[in-house]
Amino acid sequence: MIVVAVILILVVLIGFLGVFVIKSLATPKKIDSINKLIKQQKYSAAQKLAKTLIAKDSRDYHAHYYLGKAYLADHKNELALMEYKTVAQNAIFDARIPEADFRRQLSQLYLKFNQLEEALKEFLLLTKLEPTNAENFYQCGKIYQQQNNAESALGFFQKAIKFNKKHVKAWSEMGMILFRAKQFGEAKKAIDYAIRLSPETFSTYYFLGKILKEGKDYPAAVKAFEKACRDPEFKQKAMIERGSCYMLAGAIDNAQLEFEKAVKASKDEKSQESLYARYFLAACYEKTRKIDKAIEQWQIISKINHNFKDVPSKLSEYKDLQSNDSLKEFLTSSNAEFIEICKKAALTGFNMATQTAEETKRGAQLLATEQKKDDWMNMRKQIFLIIFYRDTEPIEDSEIRRVLEFAKTKNCAKVIACTSSEFTTTAVRFAENRPIELVGKEKLEDILSKAGI
Repeated sequence: MIVVAVILILVVLIGFLGVFVIKSLATPKKIDSINKLIKQQKYSAAQKLAKTLIAKDSRDYHAHYYLGKAYLADHKNELALMEYKTVAQNAIFDARIPEADFRRQLSQLYLKFNQLEEALKEFLLLTKLEPTNAENFYQCGKIYQQQNNAESALGFFQKAIKFNKKHVKAWSEMGMILFRAKQFGEAKKAIDYAIRLSPETFSTYYFLGKILKEGKDYPAAVKAFEKACRDPEFKQKAMIERGSCYMLAGAIDNAQLEFEKAVKASKDEKSQESLYARYFLAACYEKTRKIDKAIEQWQIISKINHNFKDVPSKLSEYKDLQSNDSLKEFLTSSNAEFIEICKKAALTGFNMATQTAEETKRGAQLLATEQKKDDWMNMRKQIFLIIFYRDTEPIEDSEIRRVLEFAKTKNCAKVIACTSSEFTTTAVRFAENRPIELVGKEKLEDILSKAGI
């Protein structure tokens, strides 16, 4: 009986061992099947098979890895990241889960979701696994640069160049760090070398454009940014920079076109580049008196980021436009129409008859005389200078000084300065006890309304 019992136990143990061996042999075959399905682009089938294995054994990290690969190939990045995190936390790397390849894929997933710290950890591990691979050092440098750690970034770019002297992007990024450190000569050398290495790496021209723009060589900068537009990653940024060059050169119409193209090129409406494209486009609209269009851009920006730059104050400044037609006409009319509005305002608000009127950069200026009932008497009349400002910048004391000096050259008895914005505190103080009257936004609105504008 004892012998029979022993034999039965042995049979059971052999049976269990057999099942275990069969399962052990079958699992790698099933894993290989998942890999084959991925290569055949049968992603749903691959995912289904991997999930079946995980349902049987949640600690089958090979299955988790290949499920992540299937998700990645199927562009389901969020699900892929979840599986890869599971593998990273638990798996022992082997031939089926090659660590370097796995960490490369995981680092790229972290970058996609802007998890820079996690991506950096993976790239730092890769620099240990592959100590002569320049790309890993470059990626570390790029993340440090995004984190505004220029010193660490520069060190990693230099290491990337050490292992690959022809690493164009490392040269470019290093040039940009030197540029920001105001080492313009060294920066230009690095960028020029990168372009010599690879004239077809169009991202490099973006950095060249930044250097040329800093040197106020706007035509050359515009050409460099035009080439940079051929790189999809830099296209929108380069358009914004081209627009800013045109703005600095005073070519507002060209700037507007560039910013409009930059807005259309947006792949992410919430990105900083997209917000800046709209912000600068609004500035162009504002300068060309297309205030309704400017407000439209500011409102879009405000919905995404309520505190973006001075957008809240811009919307506040123009909030009256919807209900105040007079102010709207004052701010949005053509130059010729604006001159006529100023003449009416001078007559209604100050009883001044315009003698001459001309456009200025910020509005218009009139030389006028008082309209009196006894005009039939041939008496010499006093000349007054009336200035109208229709931009949003507060009027500084330096502008008041300039106006008073100009008034002296015209022998004006007094100056009247009217603005649709406001006067700074220093401007108000300077105007005290001087022959100048300051007319702010509220009083101007009242005058415009009475003038029937």
